[in-house]
Amino acid sequence: MKRYYSYENFRNDTCKLIAEVKSFEPEAIVAIARGGLSLSHCMAEGLNIRDVQSIRTELYDKEHKREHLSLFGECHLKDVQRVLVVDDIADSGDTFAFIMKYLQKNFPEVSFHSCALFYKKTSQYEPDFWINEADAWIEFFWEKDFSPLESLL
Repeated sequence: MKRYYSYENFRNDTCKLIAEVKSFEPEAIVAIARGGLSLSHCMAEGLNIRDVQSIRTELYDKEHKREHLSLFGECHLKDVQRVLVVDDIADSGDTFAFIMKYLQKNFPEVSFHSCALFYKKTSQYEPDFWINEADAWIEFFWEKDFSPLESLL
């Protein structure tokens, strides 16, 4: 089963997520690319954060999970104490668990909190902040509406 996640849902849920994470007072955001990029940008605007960085991972080929996660890129977190790590969904939790362990190992002086729009109860990693429980495959508007196969261009 698939569930379409519209821009309107995204806008409303992102506002809720911004309100929840404000108490953490993040100074920087690390987006897990690609899923966390759109959300990170919007959260950075809502939280007035200029320091937005990204790490790219690959765990899925379309809807099929790979055996091993690959990590690309690095972060520069000098002079920050609180960093928000953002992704669209904690599905299996493999990506979040891997990234959080990587960041904590490489930046032990920094406090990291994580957030996502969706969390699956079967995930091995629960983000510190999340809005929706995922009970189906989520088709985010940025995937569905802009897919070359779905385009009206």
